[in-house]
Amino acid sequence: MPDTRLVCVMDREADFFELFDAQRQRSKVDLLVRARHDRITGDKLTLFDQMRSDTVKCRLAIAVPRQSARPKKSKQKARAGHPQRMAQVQLRYREIDLPAPKHHAGKSPLRLWAVHVRETYPPAGVAALEWLLLSTREIASVEQAHECLRWYCLRWRIEDWHRVLKSGCRVEALQHKTAVRLQRALAFNLVIAWRIMLLTLLGRQAPELPADLLFSELEIQVLQAYAKKTASPDPYCSARLYAS
Repeated sequence: MPDTRLVCVMDREADFFELFDAQRQRSKVDLLVRARHDRITGDKLTLFDQMRSDTVKCRLAIAVPRQSARPKKSKQKARAGHPQRMAQVQLRYREIDLPAPKHHAGKSPLRLWAVHVRETYPPAGVAALEWLLLSTREIASVEQAHECLRWYCLRWRIEDWHRVLKSGCRVEALQHKTAVRLQRALAFNLVIAWRIMLLTLLGRQAPELPADLLFSELEIQVLQAYAKKTASPDPYCSARLYAS
């Protein structure tokens, strides 16, 4: 796919030097990673302080989705819930050099582009929204910075897709004698998980859409026959049927 750009969007767990260093050797796939570590930069300030003190390029609103409250668990801290809201943030971006850590002494600094957004006036009792994104893709305009923010905002949709792949398609329970067969099964289930998500989103936003928008006449007949056969069908069965 010579005309297709691939971008890996990852959260803070992916903020480590080795990943960016490997991308320098194989640059066909760009990275967009939310920063976790307040690294030392080529200037006197650390990464976060440098971005916070940089010139504001523009102001914009970011939709913060609703968050459900979560009680304390053995390996997770308790989390307070909050309703959906719009956060008014300041946008900054710039090219930045990050020196290699001590255990990679001798390697050249990382040349990355940073996109920083920070909420100016958060609601009372709510922590201010702040994202610092590091990308291997050049960011030379406000439009390109906005594009990176849109990609990161879609990251949770990727998480949902993996959840459907595991719990809906049950790929972790697959058992095949060869790796080739496992790869083929995964390839089918990757598409099935995407179609399940599409059906779910359309069902929430436009439940009155006709079935033939996504299903052929034969597929609709099969699903109708299956619905009559059992009173409690598998919630993911329809997607498995049309994909098979």
